Amino acid sequence: MNIAMMSAWNTDSGVSVHAELIGREWVRRGHRLHVFSFFSSDFHGTAIVGEDEQYVVRCFTTSGNPNPYLDPRPILSADYDVFVVQDLGMLPKDELAKIFHHIRRKAGTVTVIHDSGPSPDPSFYQFDWDRIVCFDHRYQAFLQKYHPIDKISIIPFPCHPLQRGDQKEARARLGLPQDRKILLIFGQRVKEHLPLLPIIREVNSGLPLLLLVVSEKDLDELRGVEGIDMEIREETPPIELLYRYLHASDVLILHRNPCEGVVVSSAAFQCLGSGCPILASNSTFFNTLGEAVVTYSDPKEFKELLLDILHKGVRYQTSQEALEEFIKRNSAEVVAKRYLDLFEAIREERKEARLYQLSRIVGAAEPISAELVREKFSVPSITGFQESQKERLQPH
Repeated sequence: MNIAMMSAWNTDSGVSVHAELIGREWVRRGHRLHVFSFFSSDFHGTAIVGEDEQYVVRCFTTSGNPNPYLDPRPILSADYDVFVVQDLGMLPKDELAKIFHHIRRKAGTVTVIHDSGPSPDPSFYQFDWDRIVCFDHRYQAFLQKYHPIDKISIIPFPCHPLQRGDQKEARARLGLPQDRKILLIFGQRVKEHLPLLPIIREVNSGLPLLLLVVSEKDLDELRGVEGIDMEIREETPPIELLYRYLHASDVLILHRNPCEGVVVSSAAFQCLGSGCPILASNSTFFNTLGEAVVTYSDPKEFKELLLDILHKGVRYQTSQEALEEFIKRNSAEVVAKRYLDLFEAIREERKEARLYQLSRIVGAAEPISAELVREKFSVPSITGFQESQKERLQPH
């Protein structure tokens, strides 16, 4: 199958995490992928990580650009059976709308919703999608108020496949100490972890720790913190290096401030496959992860659960078992296959719609089958007839 996807790609955004996990799995399965992404001068995220693959074309700005722009030529000239849009709100919507009828003429269309709630932007609702995909029932609850329920499909956010590593080897390659427990914080939200530093200092007084911070953002407030041995690596690592950091660590800490609306933690889904235990704040970001992530509700519980993980206690063991089961159900391989099944269903629906329109043209009393069309017109396939009737037979 030929698949086109308009999305963030090779950046540190959650949308890019989602797109890369399923997109690279499609490629691994032998499907042809076209990725249309943001210009490197104006993209969604804070950093571009890794080199673009040959199938990636950067041809548009973000929606927030003062002069939104989209070069339509790569999109219109490519060959694909389905066109997938990730996070429509960040794209130049009105520019995409001008060519959308051409896209629909040749391909099924799918949009993947990353928004936390219904968009207030009227431009968001100008597209007639074959399917609207969301991650869980929370998203469906608000989407069905604005879109036909039969067009909404739930496909969960994918996890990185399970890929455990050797801690000693990872630490040696990264130049990290072998004789300490390592707590990892990474990404764009390190500032949100500041309230945890006093508790980490308490734990550090009885247990030698190293707080490893991997980020390029909001680092000034972390520097010079007393009572904690801290190492800061100013970088936004690609997935291979990120997993080396995770394999070297004893725990990944993900503290998220409360927020309104529906959200998922792309960082958790991205990192679960490392096998590194995740200690996270009890918030809507982690609602769907169950016991695969250990969650705390207050500073006291954070300290108790941090010690449990560092000593491989009961909660640690429970989370490791749950983690493996969660990945089996939601791995990129499983989720990518669900998208492929959806694409096939859309293709069949479009085929049936064309046949129905064809039956109206030839005056059949009932919708006709492909076999009957071949017999009626004495041709080996319907392709030639459809091409001759191209403008009349397209669904609207």
